[in-house]
Amino acid sequence: MANELQPLSLLFQNRLFRIPDYQRGYAWQQPQLVDFWDDLTNLQEGRYHYTGLLSLKVLKNTETKSWGGDLWMVDKGFKPCHIVDGQQRLTTFIILMNEIVGFTRALDENSGKSDDEIVLGYDTLKDIVAKYICQHRPPNNQITTYLFGYEVDNPSADYLRYRIFNEPYSGTVNETYYTKNLKFAKSFFHENLSALYDTEGAEGLNNLFLKLTLRLMFNIHEIADDYDVFVAFETMNNRGKKLTNLELLKNRLIYLTTLYSDEKFDELDKSNLRGQINDTWKEVYYQLGRNEKTPLSDDEFLRAHWICYFAYSRRKGDDYIHFLLNKFSAKNIFEKKTIVIGENTETSPVDVDYDTEDTADDATEPEILEVSKLEPNEISAYVNSLKDTAKYWYDTFFPMQSENLTEKEKLWVDRLNRIGIGYFRPLVMVIISRRDLTDGQRIDAFKAMERFIFICFRLGYFNATFRSSEYYRAARSIYLKQMDISDLVNDITEITNTNIEYAIPNFVTKIEKHFDNMGGFYYWNSIKYFLYEYELHLAQKNNLDKVSWEMFTKTEKDKVSIEHILPQTPTKYYWCNQFRQFDAEEIELLSCALGNLLPLSQSINSALQNDSFEDKKTSKSSGRRGYQNGSHSEIEVSKETDWSADRIYQRSKILLEFMESRWQFSYTGEQMDKLIYVTFAIDGREIPAPITESADAVAAISSTKNSPVDTNQELGNQQLMFWSKFVEYCKQEGRAEDIASRKPFAQNWYDIPVVDADFHLSFTLTRGKYLSLLIYVYNGEAFSRLESKKDIIETAFGDKLDWYSSKQNSVAKRIIYKRECEIFNPVKQQELFSWMIDKYDELCNALVIAGELDEDTSHESKFGALNKYLRELKQDKITMSFADIEKIIGTELCKSAYNYSAYWQPSPTHILPNTILDAGYKIESVNLLAKNITVEKQ
Repeated sequence: MANELQPLSLLFQNRLFRIPDYQRGYAWQQPQLVDFWDDLTNLQEGRYHYTGLLSLKVLKNTETKSWGGDLWMVDKGFKPCHIVDGQQRLTTFIILMNEIVGFTRALDENSGKSDDEIVLGYDTLKDIVAKYICQHRPPNNQITTYLFGYEVDNPSADYLRYRIFNEPYSGTVNETYYTKNLKFAKSFFHENLSALYDTEGAEGLNNLFLKLTLRLMFNIHEIADDYDVFVAFETMNNRGKKLTNLELLKNRLIYLTTLYSDEKFDELDKSNLRGQINDTWKEVYYQLGRNEKTPLSDDEFLRAHWICYFAYSRRKGDDYIHFLLNKFSAKNIFEKKTIVIGENTETSPVDVDYDTEDTADDATEPEILEVSKLEPNEISAYVNSLKDTAKYWYDTFFPMQSENLTEKEKLWVDRLNRIGIGYFRPLVMVIISRRDLTDGQRIDAFKAMERFIFICFRLGYFNATFRSSEYYRAARSIYLKQMDISDLVNDITEITNTNIEYAIPNFVTKIEKHFDNMGGFYYWNSIKYFLYEYELHLAQKNNLDKVSWEMFTKTEKDKVSIEHILPQTPTKYYWCNQFRQFDAEEIELLSCALGNLLPLSQSINSALQNDSFEDKKTSKSSGRRGYQNGSHSEIEVSKETDWSADRIYQRSKILLEFMESRWQFSYTGEQMDKLIYVTFAIDGREIPAPITESADAVAAISSTKNSPVDTNQELGNQQLMFWSKFVEYCKQEGRAEDIASRKPFAQNWYDIPVVDADFHLSFTLTRGKYLSLLIYVYNGEAFSRLESKKDIIETAFGDKLDWYSSKQNSVAKRIIYKRECEIFNPVKQQELFSWMIDKYDELCNALVIAGELDEDTSHESKFGALNKYLRELKQDKITMSFADIEKIIGTELCKSAYNYSAYWQPSPTHILPNTILDAGYKIESVNLLAKNITVEKQ
C-alpha cells in the first residue's frame, strides 16, 4: 500500500486511471473551478500546494476483462487503477492539461509546427500528450488508449473522448447533466487561458504547466485487496461536494450485487444485474439533464419514485433516502440461521449481527447457513422501474416535448405546471406511465387536479400540504393498479366541491385586503394564470386551439407582465379627463380592479406606459405593437371606443363569471360585488364638464384630486403605504407573529421588538433610495458587548455591517446593513419585501449564534398571557400598574418593555400599548414614567 505525496508528473507514471461504474459523473461547476484556478495561478514561486487525497484501487487481471483494446497498455507495464476518491479533481486536471496543449498548439507562433517541435515547460507536446492524455498502439497506431477515462461505455465516456479530447469520427454523442459540466469546464479553462496569455504571454503558459505538473501534490493511497472499496467510496465521498442521494444509491446497489452467493447468483448473473443498474442510471441522468437550461433534481425524482413504489410516510422530508438505504443494505442480503449438525429439525431463525461472535457451545459446532432476504430480482425490479419512470418524470416538467402525451394531454399537464403542480407531480408521473389508460381517462384526472389546485390553493389559500398524504398514497395505488382511475377522479372532485364553501370566502377576504392596500387583483398571486386561461378561452371561442405564454412576449428574455389599461399614475390629459368624476383614491382602486388588467410582455408594457387608450390600441410605425395586433384579450379590449370606469366594472364582472364557469362554482351576489369592489363606478354620480387640454389644466386636476399636502406629508403617505404593503406581505408569508406584529405608521422606520434584550431590530427608509436593516442598541455597554462579537455576527450573517455610523455623543448606537434600491417603485417592492425577510432571518440567526438572541424568543408568545388577560376582563375601564403586568409576563420582560418605550418619544406606545390595542382596548393615557397604563375597552 502506497501512502505518499506525489505531483501529477509522478502520479501518471505507468498508471491507467478509470472511473468505475459506481462513481458519479463530473459534478464540479463554476464555484469549484474558480477555486481551483485561483489556487493554481496564485501559487507562489518555490511553494507547493496540497491538493488532497487520491484513493486508488489497483485492479487484478480478472477485474479488467471489460477493458478490451486498452489492455495492451497493461501488458506494457501500466498499472490499471480504479479512482475511488478524487475523480473530480483528477478530471479537472486532465481537462485543463488538454486545454493547455490545445491552446499552445493553436498559437500563431506554432503554426505549421508538429507536436514534437513545440515545447511547453521542458517537454514537447508529443511527450506531454503521451504522458498525460493518450497513447497509440504501435506499429499501426489504430488503437488509441486514454490514460484517464471511464470504465464503462456511457455518455460521459463518449463525451470525454470526443468532445473534450476532440478525437475525430465521434458520431452522435448524447449529453447529460454531467456532460454539461464537462463542457463548461472545457470552456472555462479555455477562456482563462486566453486571458492569461493576453497578460503574460507564452511564459505564463509555461509557468502554469510547471505548477500543474510539479507543484500540486496528491496524497496517494492505494486500497488493499481486502478493503471494502464500496464502503470506502461511500465514506470518502461524504467530504467535499457531497454525493446526491441518487449517486449514493447507485453505489450501494452495485455493492450489493457483489454480496450474493456464487452458487445461486453466479458471475454472469451479477454482471447482468450490474449492467441493468448502469443502464438505469444512464437513462435517469439522460432524462434529468435533457433540458440543458433547466436540469432536474436527482433527489426530487428519487423521492417521487419512492412515493410511487414504496409505502409513503411523512415523518420528515428525507424519510425516503433512509428507507432506501435501509432497504438496500448489506444486512438485508443475508439472514443467518443456526442449525446443529446431526439434528433433523432447525431452530427458529435468529438475527445475528455480523460483528457478534458465535456464543454457542463449542461442543455443538453449529453450522451457520446464509439465507437470502433481499432477492436479486427485487433489485432488478426496482432499478427497472426507476429506468421506466424517468422519462415520464421528465414529461411532467416539459409536457410539450413529450412523445407519450397527446396534444390535449400536453395542454393539461402544462396547465398544472403553470398553476403550480406541487405535490401532485408524482401522481401525474404515474398516470402518464400507465399506458393502459386512455388519453381521455388521463385528461379527466389532470382536469380534476387542476380544479382542486385552483379552488383550494389559489382561491382558498389552504395550507400547501392539504391532503398531500392522501394523494401520495393514491400515486402508489394507481401505479400498482390497486385503484381505478375513475375512483381517483371522483375523490378529487368530491373533496374540491366540499371545500368550495370555505375557499371562496377566503378568496374574497384576501382580495378585499389587497384592495385595502391599493393593490387589488394586481396583488393576487395567480393573476397571470387566470388571465392566460381567459386568453385560451377566447382562442378556443375563435377556433384557435393553440395558445402559449410566448404569444405575450417579443423576445425570449421578456416575461409576461400585467398591464394596467387605466395607468396606475394617469397623468396624461386623456385619463384625467376620462376619469374626472373620481378622486385619486378611487382612480387607484379602478386601476387595480380585475377588469382593468391585461397580460402583456414586459417590453410592450414599458412602451405603453401612460399613453391614452387610443394610443395603446393602435400599433405604431416605429414597430411598437398595439392592442389591435396583440393577444385575443388585447383585441377584445381594443374593440372598445373608450376606456371608462363602467367598462372596468363590466369587464370585471365578465372575467369573474368566466371564473365561475371555467372552474364550476358560483359566487353569491354579495361576494361578486366585493370582488368587483369598484361598485362606485356605476353609482350614477354627476360627471363634471370636460376639462381643457392644457398642462395647467392637468396640473389643476391633479391638485384637486390630491388634496394639497406639503412634501413631508406626501413622503409620510408613501412611507405608510410601503410599510402597510410590507406588513401584508409578511402576513402572507406566515410572519404575522414576529415581523408583522407591529402596526405601520407614516414614518421612515419600522421597528421589530426583541424581548429580554437591550436592543431591537428595525428597518429604515432614507431619501427613498436606501433601505436599511439595523440593530438599534440602547446604550454603550450593550454596543461594546455586541462589538466584541463582531466577527462572529458578520461571519454568520454572511456580510459586513456598518458599526460606526452613529453620532459620537449618541447614547444609543446603530449597527447597519444597507442597500440602494427604488423603494417606492411598486414593481420592485415584492422583491424588496422578500429581501427584507431573508436578511432579517439571517441577522437573527447570526445573533442567535453569537448568544444574543434566544432561538425560541417570540414577541407574541411572551405577551400572549397579557393579551389573554385583557380579553377576559369584564370591566369597561381598568388601570394596570407595572406590578400588575409583572404578575402576568414577568419582571424582566416588563423592564424590557418599559426601557424600550422610553427611548422612542413622542410615540412611547410600543409593545405593551400595542398589545393592549390588539386585545380590543384603546389607549386613554400612557404614563410610562409613572409606570402606569390606563386603557379603555373599545
